[in-house]
Amino acid sequence: MAGQKAGSGMRLDDEQRRDWLRLIRTENVGPRAFRNLVNRFGGARAALEALPGLARRGGSLIPPRIPSPAEAEDEIAALARLNGRFIAIGEPDYPPPLRAIDDPPPLIALRGRAELLTEPTVAVVGSRNASGAGRTMTARLVRGLGDAGWVVASGLARGIDTTAHEASLSTGTIAVIAGAHDRPYPRENEALQARIAEQGAVLSEMPMGWEARARDFPRRNRLVSGLSLGVVVVEAAERSGSLITARLAGEQGREVFAVPGSPLDPRAGGTNALIKQGAALVTDVADIIDVLRPLIGRLEPPAGPQEGSEGSDYAEPADDARGRILTLLGPSPVGIDDLVVLSGRPAGEVQVVLLELELAGRLERHAGNAVSLI
Repeated sequence: MAGQKAGSGMRLDDEQRRDWLRLIRTENVGPRAFRNLVNRFGGARAALEALPGLARRGGSLIPPRIPSPAEAEDEIAALARLNGRFIAIGEPDYPPPLRAIDDPPPLIALRGRAELLTEPTVAVVGSRNASGAGRTMTARLVRGLGDAGWVVASGLARGIDTTAHEASLSTGTIAVIAGAHDRPYPRENEALQARIAEQGAVLSEMPMGWEARARDFPRRNRLVSGLSLGVVVVEAAERSGSLITARLAGEQGREVFAVPGSPLDPRAGGTNALIKQGAALVTDVADIIDVLRPLIGRLEPPAGPQEGSEGSDYAEPADDARGRILTLLGPSPVGIDDLVVLSGRPAGEVQVVLLELELAGRLERHAGNAVSLI
């Protein structure tokens, strides 16, 4: 099957990649702040130099901690020792669908076959405490997807995820992990992760040495769905983490599929609820392929952060304008578009104030392009 449209062809040099890594590893810098910083200052190096002043204007008395060049080089070398490398957003190997989500990671750490990242992909997720029937159905669907030329993505968890990876090893599988490449989780899948790194692809956005924590799994789930044109949930209880992946998929504009199950089995409570809410019912692999095939190549990723293209949309606000924007913020989320209208200030000025607050650790971002003060 033909691959999806690749990135812009941009390639970072070694110094730029190191600076990008330093910037995304800086305290209070997430993917959205990273994009705004690079676009505003024309590159990661200039953004790093501007960070202390920005955080100070945002109200921080202590500048955010910025990793040293040596620390970034050490992380790059540690990943290389595992036969891994960092891919930047905008580079040809970066997955096109992932570029299209609201908060794509500027750098992803890859081990394995980069060519899989630009092939049409379906996510298959489900219960950790999977039934025999659920595992059998997962393997059947995944083999059918692989035979049709689709890559399968999942989260390397126990149960359905494990079965999905095992059944797609020979045709193409991508494991997205919540921790670092050198901290396999769960431990029982350490050998499987190593096999996927040899035959498929393993992705992480977390720093080397990072142990996966509970709050890291929803962050991982947004990448599982973001890589894919659609998400298939095979089994999921009503409070399953797989439902988070399904919700994120819907927010990202992806197709959501669910395999129905017995109302007497609590592992089917979540999937049956998804179907009631509008997810496509799946009993055969054709139910997935027929919906997704027409979508190949249709995702148009927005422009990501660009080195050397300093933006003119980021106007420095005067003190009275900054104060006006600040008075509109509080503990309740407010939409950024609403802030622009209510403040009467250009969007660029509003973005500058929000960026300063974020770097000072005073801003929280919410779904739906909303923000609040911490």
